[in-house]
Amino acid sequence: MTTNAGHGDAAAHFTTEAQGEPAGTGRYVHVDSIAQAEFVPGLGFRPVLGQRAMANFVSFEPGVMAPRHVHEEEQIVIVLEGEFTFDLDGDVRVMRKGDVAVIPSWVPHAAWTTDSHCLEVDVFSPPRRSLLALAEAQAADTGAEADGTAQVPGAAGGA
Repeated sequence: MTTNAGHGDAAAHFTTEAQGEPAGTGRYVHVDSIAQAEFVPGLGFRPVLGQRAMANFVSFEPGVMAPRHVHEEEQIVIVLEGEFTFDLDGDVRVMRKGDVAVIPSWVPHAAWTTDSHCLEVDVFSPPRRSLLALAEAQAADTGAEADGTAQVPGAAGGA
């Protein structure tokens, strides 16, 4: 495989030859159509479930804290707008749009806002257990199966 500095192998990356059977039918979701759930007042969760991963759209109102916690699932935090303070096992930083934190399994972390809001996405692999029931209910509302698959309206065989 020959690549130029900074360039990957496009043919391999964008292959059209399946190395197995499709795992399901894709679906589209609009984040605003997902009912927001709160485990802490002012901290909204909108999870989207895939088969082996989950994206959770999280909104922090000003002055809200996600308490220090740990979990088995690996987590990647991506800030979309606003800012919050993030504690990654004692390494405390203000995160803003474009900042990313990578949290391995069982690493303690917390986040809080002061006088601003924050919109961020948490990506979990495997899907976060404590959000599964919420995500499965959301998937059912969009016509998806519990495994994150769904028929796309208007597609052949779709709902």
